[in-house]
Amino acid sequence: MGGSVGQRAFQNARLQKRQKAEVLPLLGRALELHKKGLLSEARGAYRQLLQIAPNQFIALHMFGVLESDAKNYQQAEILLSRAVAVDPRSAEAHMSLGVALNGLKRHDEARECYRKALALRPDYALALSNLGNASAALDLHQEAIESYDRALAIDGNLAEAHNGRGGALCRLRNYDEALASLNRALSIRPDYAAALANRAVALRELQRFDEAMADCNRAIALAPDDVNGWLWRANVLLQTQQMAQAMADCERALAIAPDSAQAHLVLGLCLAGLGRVDEALVSFDRALDIQPDLQSAISSKIFTLDFVADASVEQHQQARQVWWERVGTKIASEAAAPHDNSRDPDRRLVLGYVSSDFNAHSAAFIFKPVLQHHDRAQFEIVCYSCSSKVCTTTSEFQGIADRWRDASQWTDDRLAAQIRADRVDILVDLSGHTRGNRLGVFARKPAPIQVHGWGHGTGTGLPTIDYLFSDPVAIPSAVRHLFAETVVDLPCFVTLAPLPAGIVRAEAPALSNGFVTFGVFNRISKISDEAADVWSRILERVPGSRLLIKDVALDDQLVRDKLLARFAAHLVPAERVDLLGATLRSEHLASFNRVDIALDPFPQNGGVSTLEALQMGVPVVAKLGSSLPSRAAGAILTALGMPDWVADCDEAYVEIAAGCAARIDDLDRLRRELPGQINAAAAGNPISYARAVDDAYRAMWIRYCSGGA
Repeated sequence: MGGSVGQRAFQNARLQKRQKAEVLPLLGRALELHKKGLLSEARGAYRQLLQIAPNQFIALHMFGVLESDAKNYQQAEILLSRAVAVDPRSAEAHMSLGVALNGLKRHDEARECYRKALALRPDYALALSNLGNASAALDLHQEAIESYDRALAIDGNLAEAHNGRGGALCRLRNYDEALASLNRALSIRPDYAAALANRAVALRELQRFDEAMADCNRAIALAPDDVNGWLWRANVLLQTQQMAQAMADCERALAIAPDSAQAHLVLGLCLAGLGRVDEALVSFDRALDIQPDLQSAISSKIFTLDFVADASVEQHQQARQVWWERVGTKIASEAAAPHDNSRDPDRRLVLGYVSSDFNAHSAAFIFKPVLQHHDRAQFEIVCYSCSSKVCTTTSEFQGIADRWRDASQWTDDRLAAQIRADRVDILVDLSGHTRGNRLGVFARKPAPIQVHGWGHGTGTGLPTIDYLFSDPVAIPSAVRHLFAETVVDLPCFVTLAPLPAGIVRAEAPALSNGFVTFGVFNRISKISDEAADVWSRILERVPGSRLLIKDVALDDQLVRDKLLARFAAHLVPAERVDLLGATLRSEHLASFNRVDIALDPFPQNGGVSTLEALQMGVPVVAKLGSSLPSRAAGAILTALGMPDWVADCDEAYVEIAAGCAARIDDLDRLRRELPGQINAAAAGNPISYARAVDDAYRAMWIRYCSGGA
């Protein structure tokens, strides 16, 4: 027995000696190849070595790191798991395994690996930084920042931690502090592509688009195979209305990372902006297949459904319910708390308005007159501004508000806490599911009564929002049971600020031109194929007539060419279509003096554009559909005493437009009469309209005080 054991020991010793003689040169060669970046050759050397010595720790570890760096995370996990099994006391191996697991989106497991590394080596700054990365991937951004701060306390020059900290601060909307962290990362590593991409995010949110674009361009030049540079440049291009170029960047991003939910989302936004609605919805659905609770994708899909001709009110509200089920319920369950506002039915109430559009945005023209004309003896106004965009219009809102809160860099938790601290009685959402919304705050129910109105006007789907402002035409009684909110009728679901002083209204241009000009001053994304077909039939019916289309997106030559091609497909030659791009608002309004009759798009109608045309004396032809977005213009015209301009089908739409185009004198007379007619209607008179809103708020409060919602 003893001899047998001794013989085996002798043979093992000889084997180990032989392996050592073979392994060490192979290991040295593999490491040298790896160091020189000859990765294919290094892989071969590591494989050869591991065939001889399957448990060689350094080879397992470094081969795993090589595969992880190459984003072959599954192979990396296999190798690094074996390395950890061979030497469970290696902090570096646990850390490397965490990187691979993070790459596989197994972030909880990655965090556990980083914690094991830190248990073995508490001063391991890079492991702390990577723990922050895994926490950030789980949307635990405050925990992530704590990890980055601990890493930086150990190594203040760790660029990765400064970069991660900046990215997490961006997600927490703290863009100024994020910039400081990202600038520090780039001072340490000037060619740090990931930090450049992250800084572009912060700069874009701060409206510093040229700087954001420069950072994206540098990031792409440094790391053309990194999805983030392409993705964030697409975001900047999209926000600056360069949709065609943005779409090209999205396609590059998706070629690199086909499973990037963000890339599918931004591509969908580009497609929607170009009017390619069906394709946009496919992109949003793809994003949601990858990340079902991606709030911006759900809201973008909700908004884009407004453009679908056959989408029913029920479908619209079901889409909103998805937001509540996947996002809202989680927030509400963690944030529910009673309110201790005094239930005195007659006291002065605090109204809180939440918006990202307290600036030169079309939505501001709708709700600004409401805020201006509130009865200040009854109501105190607090405005929560959620955008970094500041202009003279912002200053005007600051002058209207009793209290102004710049919430542009506040988290939802902080904003909700401030609303409670301000003791807001009625909190009003002015955004719905449009860009920059803070529906996460409304899911927290920081005020006793919550209302949605004006900014989107089609309902939010949040049971925590009690009321929705509308009117009987926009939301007929037959469909109101489908809404999460109780519908409250106003004279119209929208109003509009009066025209600026000095705007001149001209006579009907056909009197001097000798031809009728039809106008469309809406986003081109609203121009459906059905609408283009109907408008082409109108041009055919009215000899010599022209179509004037105005939208900021038309500054893009590719967008112009594609739009003209669409009309050419409907046999409308380019010489009968005039295109105008972005202008100052005064010039925008003056452009209506070139139009005899405005044509409202469908299925998504105009809102501000419809009211602006009417204020300038230009009548609008509209088609009344079944969904809310397709009833907006009909609701406006009805509220202003012009139901005869509302059609119920394509044929009637053509007849109204062509018939009125034949009566130029009547058009000119109506042009002079319209401003007075609008002002006489409660829907068009800001003072009357605001009084109706005041009455609605008081009724809501009385109901609340008596034990209602």
